[in-house]
Amino acid sequence: MKTIVMIPTYNEAGNIEGLVKEILALPLELSVLVVDDFSPDKTYEIVKQMSDNDPRVMLLLRKENRGRGWAGIDGFKKALELGADYIVEMDGDFSHSPKYIADFVAAAKNGDVVIGSRYVNGGKDDERTFLRKSISFFARKYIATVLGVKVKDSTSGFRLFSRSALEKIIVDLCARDPFIVSEVLYSAHKNKLKIVEVPIEFMPRAKGVSKLQASTLIKYLLRVLSLRFKCF
Repeated sequence: MKTIVMIPTYNEAGNIEGLVKEILALPLELSVLVVDDFSPDKTYEIVKQMSDNDPRVMLLLRKENRGRGWAGIDGFKKALELGADYIVEMDGDFSHSPKYIADFVAAAKNGDVVIGSRYVNGGKDDERTFLRKSISFFARKYIATVLGVKVKDSTSGFRLFSRSALEKIIVDLCARDPFIVSEVLYSAHKNKLKIVEVPIEFMPRAKGVSKLQASTLIKYLLRVLSLRFKCF
């Protein structure tokens, strides 16, 4: 089974090489697709050099219509075009540890979508501030109630999709920004896909500055109510 790990990036020059090497060192048959939004720190040049030396590393460089959501959509489409049977989506800052990918692949035998969850037994999220934890708790409860999605970690962006699941989900996606996380979850629910959660420990980013602020997350929650009716 062909598994592609898709990583949207923006200014991850300090992290991307180490992350890709760690992924490819796993005892699995994996390829890595980095989707870079023309990072000012030239993340894409590092990936291009790695790609030139290893066919398992691929670069999708986006110079127009930049944004986390659109990068994810383009990355999903490219992974499907490349013939992936499973697609793993993860961040490029080491907050999502590659060591869990094997657990995702194993869990995919029992579901269509696998979510790396901080809030099931065995999961951890000990590194965030009290404010971030409080906002995240409210966001999870709010999203689960409004969208009717019965998962414990509805804001996780560390996920695996079967090919057939992603083909159903992708037609509903249009968010330019990180709101795509909620779009994906709602589309999976709407399509009656089986969602499985596996425990992960969410880690602080290795290098660089977080791009998601608490105020941004609160703003996104206001958009959940309109998710069924229009795109942003």
